[in-house]
Amino acid sequence: MSAPLGRVDLVGGGPGPADLMTLRGYRLLQAADVVIADRLGPLEELRSEIAPDVVLIDVGKRPGHHPVPQNEINALLIGHAKAGRRVVRLKGGDPFVFGRGGEEVLACRAAGVPVSVTPGVSSAVAVPQAAGIPVTHRGVASAVHVVNGHDDLGETARAALRDPAVTTVVLMGVAGLPRIVETALASGAAPDTPVAVVENGLSDRQRVVRGTLRTTVAAAAEARVANPAVIVIGQVADPALLLPQAVGAESAA
Repeated sequence: MSAPLGRVDLVGGGPGPADLMTLRGYRLLQAADVVIADRLGPLEELRSEIAPDVVLIDVGKRPGHHPVPQNEINALLIGHAKAGRRVVRLKGGDPFVFGRGGEEVLACRAAGVPVSVTPGVSSAVAVPQAAGIPVTHRGVASAVHVVNGHDDLGETARAALRDPAVTTVVLMGVAGLPRIVETALASGAAPDTPVAVVENGLSDRQRVVRGTLRTTVAAAAEARVANPAVIVIGQVADPALLLPQAVGAESAA
């Protein structure tokens, strides 16, 4: 007799601190038999609250180091669920914002495994906010464009970069910052467009390196900025607009 079918829950862990995870996500984590976790989720902070018999699997990716390919992650989700286990796929941020959550949902559905998604607070909004940067602000920016820093920037992203009323938020973009800046300038963005790089957002190691499209590559290199970091390009990154909820150390460029 085969084991009863389990299920998979994709859970957005939020931008880092465990208390920014949703209550639903926390409850699912408490009920899990297996947790398959990314590097930037809140697992370490919550590890002591997870039962010792829960299977914890680290599939986290680091820059230049992807030890578990996506097809193997999909196979882990499906295999454990088909063995009758409740699987939580714990991700940083939100599963559907550059988290490959859509691919995992499709894989589970194709395998006949029940799957659902619990949203999380996206770093694209929360990390700038922690530095006092609103991604939209009346009279300053009326739209926000979120891009993956690993990818080449197409015409939509180029148009956003040259539009002073649009904020561009770049995730996973530290290594690609010179290319992104070069693309922005070549697309007609003003060289004095403000840029903020928020490193280790919402942690006690948070810092912000500020500059403009003209200066930010040199400033980030001098500061030795490293992942995880969120890059904000646009007028909302102007220090004159800094809002009072800013936290962490800051270095001016």
